[in-house]
Amino acid sequence: MPRHAPCPRRLAVPRRALLEAAAGAALAGVLGLPARVLAAQGKAAEDEFFLFIHASGGWDVTLWADPRNEARGLVSPATTDNTDTAGLRLWVDAPAAGGAKSFAPITPKGSSLVFGPGIGALADMHDRLCILNGLAMNTVSHPDGTAFSTTGRHLSGGRTVASSVDAICGSELGASQTFPVVSVQFPSAFVGDRLDRRAVPLMVGEIGTLSRSLFRARHYDTDEDRAAVTALLSEEASSLAARSSHTDALHSFAIQAEGLGKMLSAGLQEVFSRGKLIQAHPEFNHAARFARQAAVNAAFAIEAMRRNVVRCVSFSSSGFDTHTSTYRQHAATQQELFDLIAALLGSLDKTPHPTRAGKKLSDHTHILVTSDFCRTPQLNTAMGRDHYPNNSAMVISPRFRGSFAFGKTDPEQLLPVPAKTFQGGPRPIAPPDLLATFLFAFGISPREHLRDGEVVPELLRSP
Repeated sequence: MPRHAPCPRRLAVPRRALLEAAAGAALAGVLGLPARVLAAQGKAAEDEFFLFIHASGGWDVTLWADPRNEARGLVSPATTDNTDTAGLRLWVDAPAAGGAKSFAPITPKGSSLVFGPGIGALADMHDRLCILNGLAMNTVSHPDGTAFSTTGRHLSGGRTVASSVDAICGSELGASQTFPVVSVQFPSAFVGDRLDRRAVPLMVGEIGTLSRSLFRARHYDTDEDRAAVTALLSEEASSLAARSSHTDALHSFAIQAEGLGKMLSAGLQEVFSRGKLIQAHPEFNHAARFARQAAVNAAFAIEAMRRNVVRCVSFSSSGFDTHTSTYRQHAATQQELFDLIAALLGSLDKTPHPTRAGKKLSDHTHILVTSDFCRTPQLNTAMGRDHYPNNSAMVISPRFRGSFAFGKTDPEQLLPVPAKTFQGGPRPIAPPDLLATFLFAFGISPREHLRDGEVVPELLRSP
């Protein structure tokens, strides 16, 4: 089959039907899961939306998901000597060595979760957070850690060797969308011929770039002319498909031609306009120091999902690579990002779902937040922290358990320790396990897309 043609066996309905039919004892045995869980998670997910957020640079997990406020072993905690605390709303002084003050860990009322002060407004939404600690990264390289977090594979020869989670979800659940995946400075990857070519991520440096690209000069044609041309292209593709032995690619052309009119509509151009997005969503902090661009991306996600023209939005938030005295702002950078996610959840709660009457976007939107790795537990001579082969992550999804933490690290070195007994024996959880579980939660077979990783049913809500 030509490489440019989507693979017929990845047509959406037959694949999901096959997965549901296979949700019995045989497949359950392969994944080590109860058959009833597989059956429940294998249901159709065409109306789900996805947000993938990457904290670019590697964050200090001791300031949010895996708090450490005591000097122990290699751990040198954040204190008033190395951290600017004035803007940290949740920083409460606690004793530390040498006269400085560390922070008191935060335990939200009604929860067993414990956070550091960087968690910001998300502390009040603890019931929606599924926290992963002690993720074994096995790398301290930015490109490698980024690829491992989003694809489940390390780089080979400096190259990405697997598709990223946003591309997989776009291919499996959103190939017929106008924009299956919009990626803004996110480490998206589309590798090999396993995915539908329509789901290649639309990768841009900023949302405003797309608004300018969608503008069409009106010297030579009108909206009616363009509509007639795209209708003709779609009709011709459908006609050819009806006479073809291999119809998949031609049906794809027809769908994309139908979407062209939407792409060039004035209303859609506004969705990609930075200025319009800022006006439409003042609830996001568009003056943030590091999360300013991320605020625009969050506003875009709301508007694009509300109009049902995108399946997945993935974007990065910067400012976390703090090797020197810039570490003083690291907790504030975390607070900006987590405040943004909290505001995003609030907006999703207020926005109706475009196709499910009576449902909110938050009922069918799923968020995965990752980073390259974490930072060393000890401070370096420049009063900063370096790269460390441990990590934390977060899932916010109606299909994942809320107010729940999984995985752990040792108290003296902040290194991952075994989280459970996997098929190969006790070991820490790793990014491929998280990605496998995320895909599985939406009826996507991890074995089709990931070389490594086991589904972790403990993370999922009971059906």
